[in-house]
This record gives sequence, C-alpha cells and structure tokens, in this order.
Amino acid sequence: MSLINVSNLTFAHEGSYDNIFENVSFQLDTSWKLGFTGRNGRGKTTFMNLLLGKYEYSGHISANVTFEYFPFRVEHPEYLTTDVVEEIYPDYQQWELVRELTLLQVSDDVLYRPFNTLSNGEQTKVLLAALFLKEDSFLLIDEPTNHLDMNARKLVSQYLNSKSGFILVSHDRTFLDHCVDHILSINRTNIEIQKGNFSDWWENKERQDQFELAENDKLKKDIKRLSEAAKRTNNWSHEVEKTKNGTRNSGSKVDKGYIGHKAAKMMKRSKSMEQRQQSAIEEKSTLLKNIESSDSLKLEQLVYHKPQLVELERVSVYYGDKQVCTDVSFTIEQGERIALSGRNGSGKSSLLKLIIGEELSYTGTFRKGSNLKISYVSQDTSHLRGNLTDYAREHGIDESLFKAILRKLDFSRIQFEKDISSFSGGQKKKVLIAKSLSEKAHLHIWDEPLNFIDVISRMQIEELLLEHSPTILFVEHDRAFCENIATKFVEL
Repeated sequence: MSLINVSNLTFAHEGSYDNIFENVSFQLDTSWKLGFTGRNGRGKTTFMNLLLGKYEYSGHISANVTFEYFPFRVEHPEYLTTDVVEEIYPDYQQWELVRELTLLQVSDDVLYRPFNTLSNGEQTKVLLAALFLKEDSFLLIDEPTNHLDMNARKLVSQYLNSKSGFILVSHDRTFLDHCVDHILSINRTNIEIQKGNFSDWWENKERQDQFELAENDKLKKDIKRLSEAAKRTNNWSHEVEKTKNGTRNSGSKVDKGYIGHKAAKMMKRSKSMEQRQQSAIEEKSTLLKNIESSDSLKLEQLVYHKPQLVELERVSVYYGDKQVCTDVSFTIEQGERIALSGRNGSGKSSLLKLIIGEELSYTGTFRKGSNLKISYVSQDTSHLRGNLTDYAREHGIDESLFKAILRKLDFSRIQFEKDISSFSGGQKKKVLIAKSLSEKAHLHIWDEPLNFIDVISRMQIEELLLEHSPTILFVEHDRAFCENIATKFVEL
C-alpha cells in the first residue's frame, strides 16, 4: 500500500481562462478500487493525464507508483494479437496472459488472430488482460464499457472486482456498483472521496442535497424576517430620536437622556439584526453549489392515428449473403418504451436501420404505419460540425427548446458558441439526444445513445423519458437505464 497525494492542484488548458481544477487537495490509497464520476467536461480524463505527466500544472502530485492508462494505443492493429500485446508489454509471460483471458472468458486462440479481426468486446478484454499483467502499477481505466454488451459488462465488472489498485471511469451505475469500493467525484465546485460504491455515493449526495435545499429555504425566510425587523427597529429608533427636540403631549419637558438611551438601544438592536442577517446570507452562499438541478421542460410528441406503429413477423435481415438476425417478431404500440437487447453482432442495429427505412434485404413480414415520423439517434457522431444555432435551423427544430435540453444536460452557455466538432464524445451524444427530443415524431429510435454520456445526465434523460412518455425503441447496454425506462424487452 502507498499513497497518492494531490495538494493545491490548479490547472487550465492552454488558451483557456477557466481553471478545470483550482487549489484541489486530496489523498488516494493505491489499494483502492476507485470509481471516478462526474459530468462530461469536468476533467476526469484531464486528471488522469495529469497523473501521467502529460500537462504542466501548479501544485503538487506525489506518488511512489507508476501509472498505466487504458485504453492502450494499438500501433499495428493488423498484427497478430499476441504481437500487439508484446508491443504493449514486451516482458509478458504468455501463461499469465492466458490466465487473465480465461478469467474474462476469452479463448486463447484469439492470440493467433489479427487484432483487427477481433470484435470490439474481444479487443477490450484482451487490452484489459494486458493491463493487469503490469504489476506494481496503479491503473487508470477510462471508460472500458463503451463496446461491451450487458453480459460482457457483467463479466468485466466481476473481473475488476477481483483486482485492486485502479481508478475506473465509467458512467454505468450497475457496472460501478459491482467493482468499486470508493468513489472519487468531480462536483461543480470541488472534488470529494467517499467510501462505498456508486449507489452509496448517490444516496449520500441526495441526502446532502435535500438537507441543503431545506437549509436554504430556512435561511431565505430568516433573511427576509431579519431584514424587515431590522428596518422596522431602525425606523423606530429614528422616530424616538426625533422626540428629543419636542415635548410630551402633556406639555412637560422631554427627558432627553432617557429618550437618547432608548433610541441607542433600538439602534443597537437593529445593528444586531443586520449582523445576524449578514451571517445568514454568508451561510446561505455556501449551500447548493454542488446541486445538479435545472428547470423542467415541456416536450411535445405527435400522436399517431392508430395504436400500432410497427409490426415484424419472423423477420430475418441480410447483409449480402450474411444473415445477421433470424425470425424476429415483435410489435411497437403507441406509448411503449422497448429495450432491444442481445449480444454484440446479434443484429440489433440492423433491425433499427430496417425500421427507419434503410434499404436492407430481409425475409418475413415487416409493416410500418404510413406517414410515420421517426426520430433517429445513431451511434455515429463523426458528422457533427458547425454551431448549435445553425444545427437547429438545419434540422427544423425549436432552437430555444433544443438549447434548454442541453442546458439541463450541463452545457454551459460558453459551449453554445463553440463548433460542435470540438465537443467531447459525451457532449456530441447529448446534441443528438437533444435534437431527437426536440423533434415532433411518432416514434423515437435510439441506437446506444448513452455511450460517453455522464451518469447524472443519464438520470436526467431517464426523467425526461418517464415524464413525457414518448414511444421509443432503443438499444442500450446500461442495465439500470433499461430497467428504469423499458415497458417491454425484446431479446435477440
């Protein structure tokens, strides 16, 4: 066991006026299984790059370990997998690699296939196995789940739970719950560490948020009451002070000493109230800084004239001579939220493309309602470019609603001025989701919409879907999201 000490860390990217980290201090134990969470753009990958020594910063990071980062850069994907692993770790022992692959349920024959012929899931598992061959290193694992289906995620989480000494960035709540024992969270104004898994951290955060909201309301009322009382007392003291130069109603002389004393006493009481009011204002200003909140939104969905939108009966889809799925049967009824699940390569994306109207070869019966308006979110974000205003205009959506959804998903107003091509992977996915939710459609079809999207935004997307209940068919490997959203499951 050793410690990683971070003290007074301050960092901003070159050319930026805003610090990503400012005077941040904390301590990590290298034996922890550490889940790393926070909104997109808050600096998770940046922090790992700082640990790797890639950027200059002010403050101190001290550690008696070497750091290894996942995913590795594969220079020659056309090489045999065993040679790819050797480039990453020249001194590895093959029996050790086979042991790790066995734990990940990967056959050792993949070692003698070109790396680029492996599935995305197999590539991820091989690189993870290579990572854990490096003993005496603290491992920085950045979003390993993006290319894993549900079964693979469960398997990899069990694998990671058997290890220790890593920071894991993942936005999948179920995955984190099964393989971490501490949470490092980048909040709006600070970084904090808590013992436990993601659910423990989220429960504590919600409890803290509720306490701060209640305390904020109480202080708001106290400030108003004290302000009014101080003003009233202040006015009284001035009125009493005026009577020093007058006479009593009975005509007798005024006791100026008594009245002056009474006025001073009232003034002192007024000042005391103002000080208490100021203290309440200062206490209030320390609250709500890390609450992730935003206004509710009104989304309009089109209502189709028939209850059934789509029907598939014993449908098989083909790419050339290759059959990608066989005898699939299900219907999409208005108001349903259908999770389409299955292993990678089982034909999920092909079925979605068939429904949205792409020219694919198929057998069986496929019916789609006439004039059915479909909003589609693809896995691919590489086509996104230009500013958000032009993007909204190009797609004929309400710009103010589009941007309001992005604000809810933690876009800053500065982000609205940037070119979309410069956005992070998670921010680009949020653009596609905000566009889809802004479109007036009978049916939404989303293909792995949550890749790279932070966990709090995932929860907010859940809230929007549950509140407005659009008809939606989606493919997503986040188990918690599927269980919270789906009204029906179709498994291939």
